[in-house]
Amino acid sequence: MILGTIRGTVVSTRKCRNLVGFKLLLVEPYFGDKAQLFVAADTIGAGIGELVLVTTDETTQHALDRSAPVDAYVVGIVDAPPQLGK
Repeated sequence: MILGTIRGTVVSTRKCRNLVGFKLLLVEPYFGDKAQLFVAADTIGAGIGELVLVTTDETTQHALDRSAPVDAYVVGIVDAPPQLGK
């Protein structure tokens, strides 16, 4: 899983019908290379600026309630950033 901050949305007027109902969000990793934005699907209502927990790769399909071509999915909105070193 990846912690990341929502930096924007992706608008797609034409897409695979299995993606209908998913909001597509641009996520900036909280740790690591912040230049590597990626797209994650969302159904829980995350918004720009929020810190989220994202599942990726093959585990993503376990979090979805239906089959969809998604390899990153927002599974949680984080209330507070992690406190490292405490």
